[in-house]
Amino acid sequence: MLGPVVIDVEGARLTNADRERLVHPKVGMAILFARNYESAEQLRELTAEIHALRSPPLLIAVDHEGGRVQRFRQPPFTRIPAMGRLGALWEQDVLKASRVATAAGYVMAAELRAHGVDLTFAPVLDLDWGTSGVIGDRALHRDPRVVTMLAAQLAHGMAIAGMANCGKHFPGHGWPTADSHVAVPVDERRRAEILDEDAAPYHWLGVGLAAVMPAHVIYPQVDDKPAGFSARWIKGLLRRRLGFAGAVFSDDLSMEGASVAGGIVERGQAALDAGCDFIIASGSPAAVDQLLAGIRWRRTPSFEARLARLVPRGPPASIDQLLRNPIYLAARDEVAAWAAGA
Repeated sequence: MLGPVVIDVEGARLTNADRERLVHPKVGMAILFARNYESAEQLRELTAEIHALRSPPLLIAVDHEGGRVQRFRQPPFTRIPAMGRLGALWEQDVLKASRVATAAGYVMAAELRAHGVDLTFAPVLDLDWGTSGVIGDRALHRDPRVVTMLAAQLAHGMAIAGMANCGKHFPGHGWPTADSHVAVPVDERRRAEILDEDAAPYHWLGVGLAAVMPAHVIYPQVDDKPAGFSARWIKGLLRRRLGFAGAVFSDDLSMEGASVAGGIVERGQAALDAGCDFIIASGSPAAVDQLLAGIRWRRTPSFEARLARLVPRGPPASIDQLLRNPIYLAARDEVAAWAAGA
């Protein structure tokens, strides 16, 4: 049985310490970073070993959204441009932007699945307010309606490849200037403004969203806790008001934006108590060990249902099969033309 904790591994190959942590009953997923990639063959070997450790297999996730946040960049992976370029294309040609978004979502997900990765934390649903450096061109557009339509097409492409999606960072990280990796951002706007603008894509996408990741941002008009530690945001506004029924992932508990919740165990417990289904912890094996030993968690039918929706659909195509697949080749050409500005 898989648990709620998502952990990283040290390098390109598993150590004995990695293996011991990955078989812990509270662990349910592994998250990979650029340091875990040396070559396509090595990545496939790494993911195959992780999958083989447990039955049912651990899920393997990554932040691989295009632009600045694409963990695997060398061939055979296709370089995906920043998502802000899709929004710019929308301004020129709505239908072409929608078509390219579907192709980009499919290529991204198909290539990840061909290398044993089950889930990427994408698409970004933050609005481009022009004030957040950490979001910047990761945002699709300023208009929440455009963000919704392009995100829906990205998710559709991912679904064609059999991969679920995860919208982030609820209710929105695009307004505050601070970077939650190194600071504690605060968004002083009124609740109604945040819900009507930034959080609108989460409502409009509805059942098309399989998972959501809250922001390590404090919205004091709603709660004095960051959204990922706030039952008001997760249980109240996301689940009850917006009707979201999928999985909720904490953002990485090692980030500075999570520090207001205390030590690693306090952060993890606060996220679970607020309504997160999964909590991500990376960067410190010692902290992961503390987290696994210290958190309290009870398995529920709703957790199992949300986890099941994240499991990829159907067997993945290998990279060799993709390179003989006219659908993949057409989608890859579409992305390459977009990247080249054609």
